[in-house]
Amino acid sequence: MSPSRIANISDTTALARAARIIRAGGLVAFPTETVYGLGADAENPLAVAGIFDVKARPRIDPIIVHVSDIDMANKYGVFPQRAHKLMEMFWPGPLTLVVPKTSSVPSIVTAGLETVAIRIPSHPVALDLIRTSGCAIAAPSANPFGYVSPTEAQHVAEQLSDSVDMILDGGPCPIGLESTILSLVGVIPCILRPGGTPVEELAAILQPLDTGNIVSKLPQAPGQLQRHYATLTPLDIVEEGHEDIKQTDKVGLISYKPVERHEKYETVIILSETGDMREAAANLFRSLRRLDALKLDKIIVHPVPEKGLGIAIMDRLRRCSAGRKVADS
Repeated sequence: MSPSRIANISDTTALARAARIIRAGGLVAFPTETVYGLGADAENPLAVAGIFDVKARPRIDPIIVHVSDIDMANKYGVFPQRAHKLMEMFWPGPLTLVVPKTSSVPSIVTAGLETVAIRIPSHPVALDLIRTSGCAIAAPSANPFGYVSPTEAQHVAEQLSDSVDMILDGGPCPIGLESTILSLVGVIPCILRPGGTPVEELAAILQPLDTGNIVSKLPQAPGQLQRHYATLTPLDIVEEGHEDIKQTDKVGLISYKPVERHEKYETVIILSETGDMREAAANLFRSLRRLDALKLDKIIVHPVPEKGLGIAIMDRLRRCSAGRKVADS
């Protein structure tokens, strides 16, 4: 990638240049609190089509619309009464709401659905880009479709090369997992994808709440396909002490907390030395990318406790390992 296309946010002209690109129908990769997004003007169908082309993303997979405030959100979605408390408590932040769409949303953004996924990101760079551009930004993760999501600008540069017009480098993403997606379309609110907003926090104010994680060939929201967030290296989820490793295999390990036996692995990555789930989530995608680059025979991951962000971590790992042998966690 041309160095001129990577702009650190410390460059005082970078944001204005990125906004001009968005308004002109171009593509900008930018940081959010969750992962780096690949953004285009949400009301420009040709620009949004460019996202699908660059990512090789199937047109059946809808894209989240990122807005800067509730007034802008109301332009694109019809929010029921029960959404108002959620918006007050969790926006800006890693919660995406699926609601009926308005006529302002092109069908390419919603994959032809009559619903739209909307959120207000909390990352200051993302908010500034939306405000400076003067338009909502449609943005999935800034990586080839199905691969591990990018949490650093360098991840985007390594994979999308000259396919995007600019990468705004705002440093590592603090959460490191995509947003939680909550559908408010049916009678009972439904979690379509666990993510950066813990399910327990939503359950505390939404009763009843369907927490079933939906896998669909025709997704209602991003991240619902069975195999997703996937490494090129085969990945198995295995409880500690139950690993099946051949002597000739080159195997890497990702563990939530420190492990005792390191000698059977080529590389060991600990997501959090202190067992902090937030730190583990922030390190997950970076760790998967690091091991995938080593050309190993296999990656083994020890499961994490399925509470809080651990629910989202295990969702990503199960989708990454789909089609592989996965031990019960």
